[in-house]
Amino acid sequence: MPAPHSTSSSLSSSLSANSVSAKKSRQWIPPINSVLLTTVATIMVFSLLMVASASIPFAQTKKLGDFYFFYHQLAYMGIGAVLGLLVYFIPLRKTFRLDFIMYALLACLLLIIYTLIGGSVINGSKRWIELGGINFQPSELAKLLMILYTSDYLVRRSEEIRNHWKGFLRLTLIAMGLILFIMLQPDFGSVVIIATCIAAMIFVGGLPMRQFFIIMGAMFLAGTMAIMGASYRLKRVTSFLDPFDDLKNSDYQLGRSIVAFARGEWFGVGYGESIQKLSHLPEAHTDFLLAITGEELGLVGVSFLLVLQIILVTTVMRISYQALARHQTRLSYFAFGVGILFFGQIFVNAGMTMGMLPTKGLTMPFFSYGGSSMVVNLIIVGLLMRIIKESPTIPANQCRYY
Repeated sequence: MPAPHSTSSSLSSSLSANSVSAKKSRQWIPPINSVLLTTVATIMVFSLLMVASASIPFAQTKKLGDFYFFYHQLAYMGIGAVLGLLVYFIPLRKTFRLDFIMYALLACLLLIIYTLIGGSVINGSKRWIELGGINFQPSELAKLLMILYTSDYLVRRSEEIRNHWKGFLRLTLIAMGLILFIMLQPDFGSVVIIATCIAAMIFVGGLPMRQFFIIMGAMFLAGTMAIMGASYRLKRVTSFLDPFDDLKNSDYQLGRSIVAFARGEWFGVGYGESIQKLSHLPEAHTDFLLAITGEELGLVGVSFLLVLQIILVTTVMRISYQALARHQTRLSYFAFGVGILFFGQIFVNAGMTMGMLPTKGLTMPFFSYGGSSMVVNLIIVGLLMRIIKESPTIPANQCRYY
């Protein structure tokens, strides 16, 4: 029988070896900030390549420069990167101050109301404000601010959310102020995304299951009424069930999108060789950019993009988990809400272009052409990077403020 000190020494050596092995294995895992920045940068480069290819025919028909939309997308990325960098240098304590969030929400609401009065009309909707030749969509900012507000609310009103209806009702009143005016633009897609983010966040925030299902039922009923109340929405829902029964009218975009994917097969017809972008698929560089990617680069190109998007969402959820492990619930809720925002837009955009969902004007994060979406998403990245930097340094006795 071995001596006690011999057994203890052996156990100590084993634990030490395991510790060294664990440290070595962690060395192969890249830092979370590197993963986030690399993933976003790769998607953005891919975006510039595909926007350049998909937008040239449309730019020519409008008598613009061949690379008009490429340069604009690049400019939006530059503006977003600068704003994201500025946000990165703002301490989280200031960003998550309730008075700052409420003033920002009020300003956003006023901007949304302004779009209804003097906003630019594009494709029948008044969602944009023209700022020096650049169109800004306040509803994109509303998504970020509602996630920011909800993350703070779930901490301040935790007891009410878990035990009383009034906790949810108070949050609903704030959200409805924005949602009502966004619906008047109309922008049903943004409303669905905002409502989905809030619902997911209050669910993980401790809302009782019974109340959650009642709320989901109410959201489904409200969505159905909104669809039935507008003929063009109803036509979109019914047309996707058979995307080839009315190719000259209601099924035109969806049918052409599916044809684009079919032509691309595994490896695509070649970069720049798309036929659908030649005025067959209107404004293909915006919401249907994925379809052109499928046509030119095939299943391989689409899969590459979607894998990058999955890595992006997974990374954001990892940031949420790390903040939760440090008991920084505001930061955790915020990152979780952002993960739901990105996932929802990826799911809807990919689903509609592939014919699995009704067509809806939602961009693929960091990929589709769209200035407001790109700028706001890069501001979000700046906030996430700040969380990654500051979260580990927050003292344990200060975590309740985060």
